[in-house]
This record gives sequence, structure tokens and C-alpha cells, in this order.
Amino acid sequence: MDSTKILQLREERARLYLGGGRERIARQHGAGKLTARERLALLFDPNTFQEWNLFVHHRSAHPDLIGRELPGEGVVTGLGLADRRPLYAASQDFTVAGGSVGEAGARKIADIMDAALKTGDPFVFINDGAGARIQEGVDALDGYGHIFYRNVLLSGVVPQISIVAGPCAGGAAYSPALTDFIIQVRGSGQLYITGPSVIKEVTGEEVTAEYLGGADNHARVSGVVHFVADDDASAIALTRRLLSFLPSNNTADPPFVSAQHDEVIVADEGFEAVVPDDPREPYDIRQVILRTVDRADFLEIQRDWAANLVIGFGRLSGRTVGIVANQPQVRAGVLDIDASDKAARFIRFCNAFNIPLITFVDVPGFLPGVRQELGGIIRHGAKMLFAYAAATVPKLTVVIRKAYGGAFLAMCAKAMGADRACAWPTAEIAVMGAEGAVRVLNRKEIEAAEDPAAELRNRVAEYQRLFSNPRVAAGRGLIDDIIEPSETRLYLASALEVLKAKRELRPQKKHGLIPM
Repeated sequence: MDSTKILQLREERARLYLGGGRERIARQHGAGKLTARERLALLFDPNTFQEWNLFVHHRSAHPDLIGRELPGEGVVTGLGLADRRPLYAASQDFTVAGGSVGEAGARKIADIMDAALKTGDPFVFINDGAGARIQEGVDALDGYGHIFYRNVLLSGVVPQISIVAGPCAGGAAYSPALTDFIIQVRGSGQLYITGPSVIKEVTGEEVTAEYLGGADNHARVSGVVHFVADDDASAIALTRRLLSFLPSNNTADPPFVSAQHDEVIVADEGFEAVVPDDPREPYDIRQVILRTVDRADFLEIQRDWAANLVIGFGRLSGRTVGIVANQPQVRAGVLDIDASDKAARFIRFCNAFNIPLITFVDVPGFLPGVRQELGGIIRHGAKMLFAYAAATVPKLTVVIRKAYGGAFLAMCAKAMGADRACAWPTAEIAVMGAEGAVRVLNRKEIEAAEDPAAELRNRVAEYQRLFSNPRVAAGRGLIDDIIEPSETRLYLASALEVLKAKRELRPQKKHGLIPM
């Protein structure tokens, strides 16, 4: 073989690996950001990444681009191993034309997504670019269309994770929105459709890019992003941790940790100390979750948005589980518009990827109010009912305290398809709270009594005895068992062991019509 040609190839590769050059790489580092290749080096196991389409070149006839080399077309794509499992990825290179997407770059991304679909492996897209390349006009716009189309094709087939590590504006923001999880880097990542200048021109509002598209507001206010990372390395580490809970595709089971499955589960009296005796006193549901999952390892999702509901991944006896739980510390754990959306989307993801669901119930109802009603709480709450009823994965429900009305049904009551439903002795399962029910049913008698306050107390106590305690629901077969809090982890692990072989047939159809 001609050694000269090999040398030329090596030199060409070395030049292309530098992207926009050493000066722009230094600028990237100066902004506190890693380069496209540095990010991929952290994402993949050492020496496993295989790059695709390094030598792709644009064919634009625009004066700004004729004869201009854009190494890698502003994006690095390829595949490798992450924790010894295959993974496909695309990483935008901001040092090359600001990471803008042209026709050739879009084709690179589409090709790697097609490959992920063919082999059934997850896809990670690291966003750090200026959007569609203006010089390439409709060709660049069409390229983004091909990416969006594949986001939808991959949806529900392989997990898709987006990292927003730099600007992601305009139409470019829709690709992350079409993926399963978004991780945004605080300070450097920005995500919005229309920027501050356009908003000022159209509406007169003055706003900074950080306020409009920064990580903290998307995590707390809009609910667009699922995780916030402090820097690129943290975002990559979080991505790898998230992937560790997920199967490679919709036909596979999630990763199984045999060492955790072999651990003996014993009664845990600590559960009882978590929940106060007073049903009106708040507590942190995360303490119940941490005692339930293996080694207190719980990855919470969207922690700061719709905080009255907690969702996330853990393992129980070595098996990945998705957890949905009311949070009594925030708004007493009521369901509202945002909490309903948060839960429904998560439930549907777990169902798509064969992840069993555990639901902890302490819900006083749906949040009342004009804003909720006119905002469409009926439609949004129906999403939870639809998602649970449509889910065919194992579904386990534990009623801890309050389980009132339609909100109880929305938290996966047995009528909504729960495979196992149990309650703690502290559970109150009823159409509404005892005091509210009594005020409706016995208003005249209370008003006519010599001591209305005493009459109310007596009637509330009688209602609780007859209707609110879990024995009534157990007597009707609406729950399967009443368990001691200390038995929770063992009960759920035992149920999950049996239900791992669950098969559920549904009427054949193209898809259901979830309330949108």
C-alpha cells in the first residue's frame, strides 16, 4: 500500500477533527463548553466510538459557501458503546459555522437515526447550534423536516435523549421537544422558538435570552426540560445514568441487576415514621419512595415543575420501575393541569418501553378554581385516566392516606387496570373527605343541632368509621389487601416478581385518541 496516501488520510482526518480550528476551540472552552468530540468522548466507553460521514461536504452555491470547507458539516455522528450497550449519537459542532444545520449535516443526522431504528438502539442528540443554515435556505429547512420526521419514527421504538448544551432556537427547538427526555445545561443551553429581538419587535416585550430560554425557567415554569445540569460533563453523566434504567428498544426488557434481585428484603419499620398520624400534616413522599427502591437509588424527573406530583425511575429487586406519587408537601398533593400532563406523558413512556409502574396515592382531589376549569382541567385530567387505562405493563398501586373522588381513579385505582392495589391502615378511600361529605349530606341536621360544631364532629367521625377507612374498599374488592407500612417494599417486590410474565391483549386498533 502507498504509504503516502495513508499519510494524507491521517493528515486529512487530523484537520477535520479540529473542526473550526484551535482558535474557535479555545473560544468554546472559554465559554465553559466542551467541543462536540469531547462530549462524545464522555458519552461513550473508551475507544468504542465509530464516527460516520466525516468527509461529507455541502453542495451549496451560495457565495458565502462556495469553496469553503466546513469540517464534518458542523455535526459529529456515529455509534459506540455506553456501559457496554450500543448507542447512536449526533453532536453539533459550534466551532464550525456555529453548528448550523445544512442539507448535508441534516442528512448525516437522519442517517444515524435511521441506523438506530434498524438495530433498535437509543439515540442521543447533543444540541449546540445556530439552527438552519441561512445560506442554504429551503434545503436546510427541508433537512430539519427529515430530522423531525425521524424523531417521530423513533418515538416509542427506541429511547431518545436530547442534551441542550448551547443555543437551540427557532425550528431547531422542535427536535428536542419530539424526544423522550431533555437535559439542559444551565447558563450555556438556550431553548426557544422566537428570540428576544423578535418578541420585542412583535409584542413590545423586553426579555433576556436566559430568562426566555434558560434552563431554570424551563425546569420550573414551562416544564419543557426534564433535567438541568450545571455543565456539559454533568449532562453527559446524567444521560448515562438515565440510559442505565432504560431498555434499548420497545421489544426489550429494561436492564436487570441480578445482585440487587438477590438481596433479601425485610420488613422496614422506618416507613411508619415517614407519614404523620395527623392526616392534614404534610410529609415528603420521596422518603417513602427512597425506602421502596433498591439502595435508595431514585432518579427524579422534572423535579421542579408540577412539584405536587413526583415521577421518576428506580429499581425494585433489580428491575427498573417507574414511580408516580402525589407530593403532600406541595398543594397537599392535589392534581392540577400541569401535574396531569406530567404524569400522563411519563406513564405512556413507561408503557412504551416495558417499565412497570408503581403509584403511591395521597390525593385530596383535583385542584379547584376558575383558572383550572377554564384552563381545561377536564381535558388534562382525562389524560391521566387514558394513560393508565391504556398501559399494559404491570401496575401496582399503594394508597397511603387520602384517595378521594375522581383523583383516586386518576392515580390508577383498580378500576383503571391496577394489577395489585393495596392500602395502608391510614388510607381514606372515599368520594370526598369526611367533613366535606357530611356538610353536603347532613347540612340541615347540623344547622338545627343545639351544638352545630359538636354535631359536625360526631357525624364526621361516624362517616370516617363507615365509609372512609380502607376496610370498606377492601370489603368491596376495590383494593386487594390492607398492609402494614413496613411490608410495602416486600409486597411490591413479590407482586412484581409474579407480574413479570404479565400478558394483556387489547382490541386491535391503529391507536387510541388521548385527550389533547
